[in-house]
Amino acid sequence: MNPVRLESLSTLNYRNLAPCTLRFGGGVTGVYGENGAGKTNLLEAIYLALTGQTDVGRLEQLVQSGESEAYVRADLESGGSLSVQEVGLGRGRRQLKVDGVRVRAGDLPRGSAVWIRPEDSELVFGSPSLRRAYLDSLLSRLSARYGQQLGRYERTVSQRNAALKGGEEWAMSVWDDALVKLGTEIITFRRRALTRLGELATGANAALGSRKTLELRLLETTTPETYAADLTGRRAEELARGSTVSGPHRDDLVLTLGGFSAGEYASRGEGRTVALALRRAELELLAERFGEQPILLIDDFSAELDPGRRTFLLELAAGVPQAIVTGTERPPGASAQFWAQSGRFTPVAVSEKKAELETELEATELETELEEVR
Repeated sequence: MNPVRLESLSTLNYRNLAPCTLRFGGGVTGVYGENGAGKTNLLEAIYLALTGQTDVGRLEQLVQSGESEAYVRADLESGGSLSVQEVGLGRGRRQLKVDGVRVRAGDLPRGSAVWIRPEDSELVFGSPSLRRAYLDSLLSRLSARYGQQLGRYERTVSQRNAALKGGEEWAMSVWDDALVKLGTEIITFRRRALTRLGELATGANAALGSRKTLELRLLETTTPETYAADLTGRRAEELARGSTVSGPHRDDLVLTLGGFSAGEYASRGEGRTVALALRRAELELLAERFGEQPILLIDDFSAELDPGRRTFLLELAAGVPQAIVTGTERPPGASAQFWAQSGRFTPVAVSEKKAELETELEATELETELEEVR
């Protein structure tokens, strides 16, 4: 199985990061420093450059205060070839390029990275919308068609909702036909993918030492067989609410431990274990789908106070071709280390003065690259 490998990352005007180019080798790279030093922002920039994905509400949140644009570049080895992936960010605008050619997010290598972070426990304890977003993000990476059909479905729901709010009952037959066709394809793909995802997550949860069986299932508001009838049958309710109440946009990914809802009955530690199991399953599923080992990003491994989960994370990192692990302390076993401070990242073996001189030179080069990606 071929690995995906990040050779270098360059950033300019991104969050609190100083302009820099960081080079990475294989194995585990540790990035450590105090909270607020920019470690999470670094992983966020890497994930954005590799996948084109971000979960921020507004793109301008990624741009450094006082600046109008930001730039991220990843030099990546994938499938035995080298490529340059660039992301230009502005107010409400995101431009992606691969080797200088503009592309869409779906054109980037879809199995290139998996990001594990402390906030993942909200996949267990948070709202259904968070679990849907997790599932849709993963399935869009597994299948470009799923992502395309999901986008069409969401636009159709939005347009149908506008018609419902306007009391345009006469237009429902047109929207219903499109909704049933797109929604049925989404439901069918989710069911198929969840079979393998559930197997992998159950195995990962057991490997983490859980004595309770983890199961994944979909809580659906409709089925392909009853979709059209459900839309017709709930027409009065939808007109009163001004929104579409049946379909995959309202479904939930249900997580159970020992037969009980993990979100309602699991302890915080059990919930974190379930979240780690989901990310481990994501890593394995992407590797199976694309025949390449994704880059593993682990944010704040030292937040894992339980020794078992911390050991699991570090062993997971050591078992992939390339991992970047952050923490407030040095990740053990890392082949390279960076010290993070105020958005700057200094190789442990390099003096701070030399790093500052290199950063000034890189900032000048990055300004030129930002002009080219605009």
